[in-house]
Amino acid sequence: MQKHTISLLVDNEPGVLARVAGLFSGRGFNIESLCVAETLDPFVSRITLVTRGDDAVAEQIKKQLNKLINVIKLYDLTGTEYVDREMALIKVKAKADHRAEILRIVDIFRCKVVDVSPTHYTIEVTGTADKLMAILSLLKPMGIQEIARTGAIALAREKKRRGG
Repeated sequence: MQKHTISLLVDNEPGVLARVAGLFSGRGFNIESLCVAETLDPFVSRITLVTRGDDAVAEQIKKQLNKLINVIKLYDLTGTEYVDREMALIKVKAKADHRAEILRIVDIFRCKVVDVSPTHYTIEVTGTADKLMAILSLLKPMGIQEIARTGAIALAREKKRRGG
């Protein structure tokens, strides 16, 4: 099953997100991640969703999404060049004998410690899903207490111009 990343520009109104999510649940299709925020225009929001499925099902979902009255524009980023990022907050046990190692990992991954207690560090990391998985695998032996992740946000890359 292929991963599909879809970006939607929608009216920034109550109920729009419920209609989009309902379209997926009504067809038994899972949403792996979902991020929504207002754009520069306060009347428009961008929904970025990631799902898995074969091309035929994804095509049907896109057709159904395009039929929703509140959908302004749909971008299927699958198979195109795009930039995507996730953000995670990771609360990890910070025992005295692990503190230096945790700080080295934070430095290597260019993240930040955003909260410190006598027993824990809370780390903020931004990057691709692969980067998040890599840091999680390194921090896991130290004792990850909690994780909060945003899911993917994405924008299409601009096409490069030929010549000058």
